[in-house]
Amino acid sequence: MLDFLIFSGRLHPVVVHLPIGFLILAVLLDVAAWKVRFQYLRQAVPFVLFVGFISAVVACLLGYLLSLSGDYDAVLLERHKLSGIALAVCAGILLVIRLQITSFSPRLFSGLLVGMLVLISYSGHQGGNLTHGSDYLSMQTLLEEEREKPVSPSVALLYEDVVHPVLQQKCGQCHRSGKRKGEFSLSSHTELIAGGKSGPAIVPGKLAESELYRRITLDPAHEEFMPTDGKPPLTEDETALIAYWIEQAGAATSKSMGVLQANDTLLVQVASVLGLESRLIPSSSSGNGDYNHIPPSLDMALVEALRNKGLNVRINLHQPVVLDVTLPDHAGLKAADFQKELMGVGLHVVWLNLSDNDLTDDDLAFLKELPNLEKLRLENNPITDGIADHLKNMPHLEALNLNATQVTAAGVRKLKENPKLARIFTWNPGDS
Repeated sequence: MLDFLIFSGRLHPVVVHLPIGFLILAVLLDVAAWKVRFQYLRQAVPFVLFVGFISAVVACLLGYLLSLSGDYDAVLLERHKLSGIALAVCAGILLVIRLQITSFSPRLFSGLLVGMLVLISYSGHQGGNLTHGSDYLSMQTLLEEEREKPVSPSVALLYEDVVHPVLQQKCGQCHRSGKRKGEFSLSSHTELIAGGKSGPAIVPGKLAESELYRRITLDPAHEEFMPTDGKPPLTEDETALIAYWIEQAGAATSKSMGVLQANDTLLVQVASVLGLESRLIPSSSSGNGDYNHIPPSLDMALVEALRNKGLNVRINLHQPVVLDVTLPDHAGLKAADFQKELMGVGLHVVWLNLSDNDLTDDDLAFLKELPNLEKLRLENNPITDGIADHLKNMPHLEALNLNATQVTAAGVRKLKENPKLARIFTWNPGDS
């Protein structure tokens, strides 16, 4: 019998909107009737007020039945219950006044109706706090800046950007301020670790002892499986990241995936959870025989950063990620303007074109930090034989264009000390 009553109580969130709508409609009809051309609307007020009163009484009864399920904040529940009862009583009194006391001042009646809006707002706000949490509609929420989505998986904070939002979305409706089912709340990191009636929810570093992880990995048919009541379960990626957070990250806060040195699989999972799939190129287990020395995956946010500096970046191969980078002619950039961004993708740069940009030997000293470079174009730059010192030991450099530079034959001979460098293009060198 108790289960049936509690089930009936679950109709409260549906029914509760009826008195709100009808009572507000009664106010609007009565106020509009003060206009001569809308006076006919006043005759509808008693009926609308009656429906609002009856539905308010029904909502109060269903709300009481719903409260029997427990797990609600006692203070919020009491406020909502008393204000709801007061609203039903107020609607009933106004209905009696309208029907029975014909001598009652119409203006005072209208004033009381309008005043009832305050009670409607207060009661509705308390109900919203019970349903969504006390911070759902507050000045703190209004003034609080929304956390920006990470630009890439590697800079994402594992708890703040991944674990906490996932748990709030999938489990927050039952475990939050205002409704602490099982005396357990996810509202803060401290409350999450502390757990509820079943003991600590998270034991840092000990996955098998963490009650939260046990619950989310049970068979969905198990009575203790979470989340309950047909709510969507956590995905495989979400579950794996929570496991990693508990076991490997020690359930810590403020730690990025980069600091945790997460592998490619975890970064792809983070990208999936955060909706950043298009920003991450996943690795391939098969690899590519010609590029085994190049990392298999790349954070595309780094590529975008280089493009934002004005360089053209083309992806020649995806598995592993191979880049062709070009600085447009006469771009007006110094090497220092883009060097940091270029180094960010340095292991993936195989072709590089820096021709016709007034770059010197010193400007190009960073080239030796691009170990996988195969083809390099430096024509029409004021470089000299000193460039050879930067390039002669590059392990994969095969082709080099030095046309219209100040590199002499001596510089070319020095470059040929690199056994991998098969082709050097040098018409009109400074010393033939």
